[in-house]
Amino acid sequence: MASMITQRIVRSWSSRGALPVSLWPVSALMWLLVTLRRQAYRFGLMKSESPGLPVLVVGNRIVGGAGKTPATIAIVQHLQQLGWHPGVLTRGYKRAEDTTPFSLIEQVSAGQLSAAEVGDEPLLIWRRTHVPVMVGRDRVGGGHALCQACPEVDILVCDDGLQHLRLARQIEVVVFDERGAGNGWLLPAGPLREPIDPVAPASLVAAPIVLYNAARPTTPLKGHLAHRGMSPMQPLSAWWAGQASDASLQPPRDGAWAVAGIAHPPKFFDQLAALGFTNTHPVACDDHDPYTTLPWPEGIAHVIVTEKDAVKMKPERVRHERPATQVWVAALDFRPEPSFWQAIDSALAQLPRPHL
Repeated sequence: MASMITQRIVRSWSSRGALPVSLWPVSALMWLLVTLRRQAYRFGLMKSESPGLPVLVVGNRIVGGAGKTPATIAIVQHLQQLGWHPGVLTRGYKRAEDTTPFSLIEQVSAGQLSAAEVGDEPLLIWRRTHVPVMVGRDRVGGGHALCQACPEVDILVCDDGLQHLRLARQIEVVVFDERGAGNGWLLPAGPLREPIDPVAPASLVAAPIVLYNAARPTTPLKGHLAHRGMSPMQPLSAWWAGQASDASLQPPRDGAWAVAGIAHPPKFFDQLAALGFTNTHPVACDDHDPYTTLPWPEGIAHVIVTEKDAVKMKPERVRHERPATQVWVAALDFRPEPSFWQAIDSALAQLPRPHL
């Protein structure tokens, strides 16, 4: 029953109908609390703390997946190309070890950690970038711990820390998708965690850089667009082994199953349809689904999953539980336009390089 009520509320966020209007007084209180908290940081009544390195925060004002993790991966890879040595701070939502203060994913130890222990998105970030990733609720404490454990790191990228104002930051990247700001109201009458253009704390040195994970801008804020497509698919075993994709080895275009345990599974299914996959059987799972049971029956020949799903499906497990199935991994091809990187580079140019 609770899930059905939640789904109904979420569906109502595209308009200002009767249900959002009935919830608006609670949203007004939310707006007041958010505004007072930001003003407290702005005027020094509450203090932001620096972990000792420059911090770039990636997040979204709206609840649900707007594309912050692909944006984080792209930014980390860009920093690596520029000669920086980034580390990543992230919450690790729904990880089993959430009672543990911090978990460090490093190149030497990542093979010993599972998505259940550290979270699916942190493990995916590590697999795509191979930079140290610190998982924990306390971003400030995690930042200090990461600096101590990995002294080569010279910049911290915080995945989904936009509202974690206790962590001082120099650069903010705000990601929106096709939903924009929804009906423009804060939770629970709308999808916003905070106003789309809130008063910034005094610790911020520049306005946020806005990135639209969409075909066009979806809010009044000036920003940059990102192309979102799919790279050639890989067999699950090849993806886990880190092998390059082979465009000549692809799943059949007709009759495959498609599994997505992400915030908005229809996005994935629509992308497959745009690539010519017909008669696909879609399986929409909960975001961060742990896949304690594989979500397709025995005897299915081909299943296509996202990378976020793949980190929770070891090849040996699939071979044991679904020996007739070939699982294919569809990696996201996420490419912000050049103007976004120009804005990032301009902001980076203002930062000190600790190890230079």
